[in-house]
Amino acid sequence: MKEVDVRYWLDSLKDVSYEMDDVLDEWSTEILKLHIQKQEAGNAKKTFGREVEKDILVKKLLSESGQARPNFLVIPIVGMGGIGKTTLAQLAYNDERVQAHFDNRIWVCVSDPFDEIKIAKAIIDVLKMGTNIQASNELQTLLEIIVECVKGKKFLLVLDDVWNDEYRKWEPFKLALQNGAVGSSILVTTRKEDVAMMMGASADTINLKELSDENCWKLFCHIALVDREISEYRTFEVIGKEIVKKCKGLPLVAKTLGGLMRHKKTRKEWEDVLKSKTWELDVVEKQVFQPLLLSYYDLASTDKCCLLYCVIFPKGYVIEKDNLIELWMSQNYLNLIGNKEKEEVGETHFDNLVTRSFFQEFEKDDLGYITRCKMHDVVHDFLQFLTKNECFVLEGEGGNKRIMEFNGENKARHLTLMFAPEGAFPSSLYSCKNLRTLATFDSNISTFGRELISQLKCLRTLNLSFNSIKEVPNEVGELAHLRYFDLSYNEDLMKLPDSVCNLMNLQTLRLIWCRTLERLPEGIGKLINLQHLYVMGCFRLKLPKVIARLTSLRTLDQVRILEVDNKKEVLFGLSDLRNLDQLRGSFRIEFLENLKDARQAEKAHLVNKNCLVSLELRFFFGGTDEIPLVASQEETLNALQPPPNLESFSLYHYSGTTLRPHWMTSLNKLRILTLGYFDYVEVLPPLGRLESLEVLEIQDWPSLKKVGVEFLGIETQTSSPIILFPNLKKLVFEFLPMWEEWEGMTGWSEEEDSQKTITIMPCLSSLQIGYCGLLKTLPNFLRNTPLKELVIGFGCRILAQGCQKGRGGSEWPKISHIPNIKVWIGPSGEFVQKDGVWIGQQQTDDDETLSVASTSSSSGVNLGHKSTLNSNMKMKTRTPRLNSSS
Repeated sequence: MKEVDVRYWLDSLKDVSYEMDDVLDEWSTEILKLHIQKQEAGNAKKTFGREVEKDILVKKLLSESGQARPNFLVIPIVGMGGIGKTTLAQLAYNDERVQAHFDNRIWVCVSDPFDEIKIAKAIIDVLKMGTNIQASNELQTLLEIIVECVKGKKFLLVLDDVWNDEYRKWEPFKLALQNGAVGSSILVTTRKEDVAMMMGASADTINLKELSDENCWKLFCHIALVDREISEYRTFEVIGKEIVKKCKGLPLVAKTLGGLMRHKKTRKEWEDVLKSKTWELDVVEKQVFQPLLLSYYDLASTDKCCLLYCVIFPKGYVIEKDNLIELWMSQNYLNLIGNKEKEEVGETHFDNLVTRSFFQEFEKDDLGYITRCKMHDVVHDFLQFLTKNECFVLEGEGGNKRIMEFNGENKARHLTLMFAPEGAFPSSLYSCKNLRTLATFDSNISTFGRELISQLKCLRTLNLSFNSIKEVPNEVGELAHLRYFDLSYNEDLMKLPDSVCNLMNLQTLRLIWCRTLERLPEGIGKLINLQHLYVMGCFRLKLPKVIARLTSLRTLDQVRILEVDNKKEVLFGLSDLRNLDQLRGSFRIEFLENLKDARQAEKAHLVNKNCLVSLELRFFFGGTDEIPLVASQEETLNALQPPPNLESFSLYHYSGTTLRPHWMTSLNKLRILTLGYFDYVEVLPPLGRLESLEVLEIQDWPSLKKVGVEFLGIETQTSSPIILFPNLKKLVFEFLPMWEEWEGMTGWSEEEDSQKTITIMPCLSSLQIGYCGLLKTLPNFLRNTPLKELVIGFGCRILAQGCQKGRGGSEWPKISHIPNIKVWIGPSGEFVQKDGVWIGQQQTDDDETLSVASTSSSSGVNLGHKSTLNSNMKMKTRTPRLNSSS
């Protein structure tokens, strides 16, 4: 049988399978309606064999000699897919010398097609954070902003994965960027030599070659043989090195094969891979696709489905893990395993794909959990190869972004629409009657027509985020199979039709940043399968009380306690949370000052929501001298007892005079605590006994004058050994304008035996203090901490003077053991002590030089040059007080 016949037969089998699934889904939906009428890992980060190339690249980036206008150097990195171009660029981009050399560093993933507007906006997003440029789609306007942003600045711009070699598209950026300071650089990664030639940078091109077998073996072992015994290493070494020869020097292949082999426990399994017939397949991109096929075929069937679905994302797209799992749920890929919920099953499949190296460039939250990732463009090409008869991408082309027509409409199951212009969907979609997924990216759709909906009755996933939709037609309620509906960032959308409540299978509804959305349909309580409701940034939205019926909700990211203008309005209140005990992940409650009765807070039963990981409480306004209001906030906070397993807690704009809720010191799983904008609290709570606390941030307490020993959690002297803040790694104090004293162990026995009984902050690695102008001294126990970094930020002039070696620096003995110290003198300068040597100097406001000395035994270092500031090193600026519209 020929390959084409096999593919045709498999495609036909898939068609039948899809149709059967649709019929079964319709039956289950009808049963559900009747029921309602009667009564829901880690991946390898280490690199091998690129030290020489990295050194060459860094030297080029740091070199300024002989540069003429334009003031920037273009350095292309050229090589085949999977050879490590992006990895090399990242190594240089994150090098400490490079970070210190440039005023701004910008990373833009370009991919194909080359979209000038998107690239310009990405550059501005970094250069001019906070500027509202989303509304502008005029390239010339954006380029003018870039001209102003780079003027006189030394910048590093990385353009990753460039394919387009048309000079006319590159020239406008070249002209806009030439006003940067001498020494600026543009780093380009590309598979095409023509791109390097087009940019006129052939002399500085780095042609990346394959890794040696030795380095491939090291990379392979780093993944495949992790946590193995030395005897296993010897067992698999000979076969493993034969497998590594199949890598042909490509790091991506070595990582992929390493991810495959880490799951193979016997010698026979390793031999089977070495002798696999897959190596004999004649497929496109054979050198890369063969090992990817091996790893793909070794996946469980559900893992395969989950992986293939990732092809709906554009190349270079940052994938949100939770969103991806919800998408898998919408396609019914996740089957319950034991007592695990589908979200937990999804986590398992995600981790499986991570260990096989199908994902990369992971981003983690403050708790260390993976939240986002990317997929290598070669892996994306591979998935397109496997799904070419099911998944299609329609891209805008030409100056007017006309949408391409395509063939194979009846076979299309998943369709991604990119760069669609303002207006309606393209006519070619009307024949895609079997679509299960319709997703738009970088588009500007404004009309979602009734006629189109009538043709897309099989849809399970509909992503219309980041468009210009103002109205959703009633006919959307006819999409009986729909499980995932994303309307986020349609900022002019004011309401949803009542027919949304007919979507009995809906599991996920995303409405993030629909700023003008005012209401949800009253019948939304009928959506008993709804598990994820996202409303963050919906500033006008009034949640209806019927949300309380959705007891299957796993996600409700935000609740706002609003005052009722109309007595007939029945809104969702804090007490309505009492039965939503399945909530998980992150949860925020805002406008708690509007709560009139603390008993409503107690009825919320937050303590029962054991799956919550992060909780944020905000009181906003209400900071007055009215005693009844202050008292009510203290009572409210005391009643809002979090669940015992909570890992992150934040509290903002609290107007009580004391902060000692009965539950505060019992959160033994708490790892991150942020307390900000407390106008009247004068004493920190006793937090030293929080055994899991790793990060503590105290921000904007204008009444705090003293941090005493009560903060440590000890009130009487003891002879029993105790450890205070046993796991604290990072401590931040910011914007404490009246803070004068940080008490150490003064007043306690200084005898040696007594000192041995108390250990304070034995894991502390980073201390940051900013805008604490009256603080003079640091506590004496700091000298016994393993601090690796001390940052004394803006507005700490007295403390900064005291931290100098010599010249009366009283605090120096307490901090002399710290290898990295940064002291900021003003808006434009710092001096830094690193690894025992002071490497900078600045003028003070009164022009007196703050000279500093080496911490080693050699003579002092007095450098006269101005230290280059790195925006990534600056302490964060003061956040403006929030109001009801933000």
